[in-house]
Amino acid sequence: MRALRIWGIVLVILAALFVAVDRVAVYVAESQAGNRVEIQGAQIGSAEVSVKGFPFLTQLAGSELDEVDVKITGIETRAGGRTLRISTMNAELHDVRLTDGFSGATAAHATGTAVISYEDLTKAASDGVAVEYGGRNKVKVTGAVNILGRPISRSVLSTVTLLDGRTVRVHADKVPGEGIPGLEKLIREKTDFEREVGGLPNGLKLEKIQPTAKGLEISMSGTEVRLVG
Repeated sequence: MRALRIWGIVLVILAALFVAVDRVAVYVAESQAGNRVEIQGAQIGSAEVSVKGFPFLTQLAGSELDEVDVKITGIETRAGGRTLRISTMNAELHDVRLTDGFSGATAAHATGTAVISYEDLTKAASDGVAVEYGGRNKVKVTGAVNILGRPISRSVLSTVTLLDGRTVRVHADKVPGEGIPGLEKLIREKTDFEREVGGLPNGLKLEKIQPTAKGLEISMSGTEVRLVG
């Protein structure tokens, strides 16, 4: 009986040591992965990686992880001659295969959300145009034009839609013309615009866009989603 108790104690200690080693391995792997995450064709500010599931070491040995959550802050790409910055992107990657000597990872399927702040959207718009939240799923766009040397500024409520799963389209619902010939066309040339959202991991596609008080919130999903680093 005493021997059995001793073996029981030993097994408990070994199990605790295994859990401790496993958690340390997860911490080290998450730290290294966060520092090495890259997205082809884009610059990123910082990345945080969280590996789910237990035990981690057996997943690592099989080169496949059940779930990996990734948060990236500050993704910058060029579109239409301008920089479009994604403020934050959160993605849940499932059934992640580790490749290229653990320098790459491909998820069988993934879902996520990206946010473009109005400050960053303003920078991506035409010169002299400001974009802010307009309430009720709209954005407020303000732009100014010159008519016979007279500056005329207008603020319009605009609808935001997705085109071809990659492009954000901002289009004014209505532009007050006040009987001035050509004014609406000139205002729309300022306030209406389209910008491609680049800088996402290969395989992720935009599905839905929603103006919120914090910015444009974009839902996305995809299969065979690849991260490098």
